[in-house]
Amino acid sequence: MRITDLLDKRSISLKGRPADKKDALEQMVTLMGKSGKISDIEVYKKGVFAREDEGTTGIGEGIAIPHCKSNVVKKPGLAAMVIKDGVEFEALDDEPVNLIFLIAAPDTKDNVHLDVLSKLSVLLMNEDFTEALKNASSVDEFVDIIDKAEQKADKAEADKAEADKKASENVETGVAGKSVTSEKLILGVTGCPTGIAHTYMAAESLEKKAAELGIKIKVETRGSGGAKNVLTDDEIDRAECIIVAADTQVPMERFAGKKVIQCKVSDGISKAEELINRAVNGDAPVYEGNGEGRKASDNSGGDSFAHSLYKHLMNGVSHMLPFVVGGGILIALAFLLDDYKIDPSKFGTNTPVAAWFKAIGGYAFNFMLPVLAGYIAMSIADRPGLVVGFVGGYIASIGATFDNPFAEDAIPAGFLGALLAGFLAGYIVLVLKKLCDYLPKALDGIKQILIYPLAGVFIIGIVMCAIDPAVSWINTGLSSVLNSMGDSSKILLGCVLGGMMSVDMGGPFNKAAYVFGAGMLSEQTDSAFMIMAAVMVGGMVPPLVIAISSTFFKNKYSDEERKSALVNYIMGLCFISEGAIPFAAADPVRVIPSCVVGSAVAGGLSMAFGCTLRAPHGGIFVFPTIGNVGLYIAALLIGSVVGAVMLGLIKKKVR
Repeated sequence: MRITDLLDKRSISLKGRPADKKDALEQMVTLMGKSGKISDIEVYKKGVFAREDEGTTGIGEGIAIPHCKSNVVKKPGLAAMVIKDGVEFEALDDEPVNLIFLIAAPDTKDNVHLDVLSKLSVLLMNEDFTEALKNASSVDEFVDIIDKAEQKADKAEADKAEADKKASENVETGVAGKSVTSEKLILGVTGCPTGIAHTYMAAESLEKKAAELGIKIKVETRGSGGAKNVLTDDEIDRAECIIVAADTQVPMERFAGKKVIQCKVSDGISKAEELINRAVNGDAPVYEGNGEGRKASDNSGGDSFAHSLYKHLMNGVSHMLPFVVGGGILIALAFLLDDYKIDPSKFGTNTPVAAWFKAIGGYAFNFMLPVLAGYIAMSIADRPGLVVGFVGGYIASIGATFDNPFAEDAIPAGFLGALLAGFLAGYIVLVLKKLCDYLPKALDGIKQILIYPLAGVFIIGIVMCAIDPAVSWINTGLSSVLNSMGDSSKILLGCVLGGMMSVDMGGPFNKAAYVFGAGMLSEQTDSAFMIMAAVMVGGMVPPLVIAISSTFFKNKYSDEERKSALVNYIMGLCFISEGAIPFAAADPVRVIPSCVVGSAVAGGLSMAFGCTLRAPHGGIFVFPTIGNVGLYIAALLIGSVVGAVMLGLIKKKVR
């Protein structure tokens, strides 16, 4: 199916002037409706906005390609709009959008919209093409520009396919039965998380640059519609080097023994020439397969190794996030439905309904750290790493030791301990796989079901039980320091307590501050109540820092992160610090210091304002019991804003 077959002239506007992204999408839906291909405009519009909520379709370079697949679409169609002055569209490059194509696809199995998306993405990489569309003086000229570009692209694709076929035949049969292929061959694989625009843009960029350099290349695309242009075993055998430009998992075992360059999909777009030159010159490590479909080692340099660590980390964070959101909201409902006056010390469980919500939410939270560690380990070492990571994460969450394996009254290592457990578990399993290479082939069948889980769980158990005593020692030392500060500057003590609540959010620093504050309540003095207030306001700040920062620094967060961050407004106000953990785990170097500074400011101000709290809990539900509640809210807001601004300034832009 061709682009021009889908494009109805009634659905083209060359003088669009939308006020914002929402207005632009609504105008595009209206244009699409003029084609008569939609049976229910409202349903289709909801589908378009729902897709946009999953992630921006502004692919950069002034282009946006929103789309919707729905059963209210009678026939596949396209609508287009040129916006001379541009409109803010939350694009990947954070630049205004001047050209929008909206796709309507019927809910069938042929995935026609994905094929059109890939073709559009490739065509729109050509600046001359997009400039011609933006400057078209009439709708007929607009359609004619697309028609000519598409014909040219189709011919080039057909010529390329024919050339590839002839080359393949030459390799298989040769001339007079001999191979005549001596031309160097470079292979590529591209893939992005959404599997739409960047996948095909990276492939097109590599192919165009290779053509300019006179290099033969074939690129496999792993998009939403599945793998296309798949590399054959013969091509892999002949290849000088393989460029894997992907932010998703790619089947790598087939490349064992070949030189492989691994990089981000964005590098495939912006650094195509550099990558191809490296491939031609052999500037790449030999990929070592391990028989499990994963990489055993990566010697491609610091940037590649750092990107690899980032992918492992994000695999854990993405799987953990639903547990945080689901559990956090249920716990917030428990506080909302409870009666604080019955027993302040048991707030959240005083009534049966509240206790039920608190318990279910707590169960979800109990999985949070094991899931984080487990899926980090799985990303590193495939399925054998999952069980080892789960066990390591669980030990980090309960604080087991050699002499206290049931973790009675133990101090957990918190999310930092779970991060460590995940990476340790993954690399422990990789080492076990290496060692098992020396075992007889007859034992291959028991590696997965016996050797990896048994040895891996045993080793991670030893490592984590050895780590936890250090956590307890840190906690004891911190408690001593806090006790010694009791009579010193109250504002400094408030800053320290508030900051400690944000360091590890459930680990030894957090627990030490909380236990110190709760223990002081027994003295029943204003000073003790002020300490408890400082502790609680510090614990409320981290989720609010994330929420505020994502709201006002949108270009520093992905679409998925911004949607998830909104829940942190609720979690922060309900004193559920864990809402910030996924963001801290994904970017600890920037998130943790920002949260600590914000919490320290809030804690210090709370102490300076003389705010008091008589209950061992925080959140808006106990505001009626707080002394100087107006100033307490001010301290909370000021600390949260300070942390959010700091995070917004130091956090890198998302591309």
